[in-house]
Amino acid sequence: MSSYTLKINKQTFQIDAEPDTPLLWVLRDRLQLTGTKFGCGIAQCGACTVHLNGVPIRSCVTPVSSVSGEVTTIEGLSSGSGLHPLQQAWVEHDVPQCGYCQAGQIMTAAALLADNASPSDDDIDRALAGNFCRCGTYIRIREAVHTAATYYNAAAEGSL
Repeated sequence: MSSYTLKINKQTFQIDAEPDTPLLWVLRDRLQLTGTKFGCGIAQCGACTVHLNGVPIRSCVTPVSSVSGEVTTIEGLSSGSGLHPLQQAWVEHDVPQCGYCQAGQIMTAAALLADNASPSDDDIDRALAGNFCRCGTYIRIREAVHTAATYYNAAAEGSL
């Protein structure tokens, strides 16, 4: 067992774990950050997506020993009180059905909007291609990402 200092959602945690323990299990089992979901365990579905230094990664296959820098989970996405613009858009467009994939979808979309404030349908589809929704709400997901982009752009222009 080894000891790791992890910065997660702007807080520092000291964790004892085996080096090959997936980050997902540290988040869920040790830190009770259960918004990040286990889907497939082989980095194919996207349910476990978190950000590492702003880049979306699959936490189910990321060993805790390889984590260096800032981890952001769905619980830490909003920078203040209230919902993140993507979370707000998700609600407005009634995106979730079962909701299981939504944290991963939102985390991937947040990384997209950080790089591209006005994505096209193709940009959104490409960015989210590795995130699977068993309920098939892809049209509503795309609409929500477009809506969140308008919130980002309005905030940047100072109109929010």
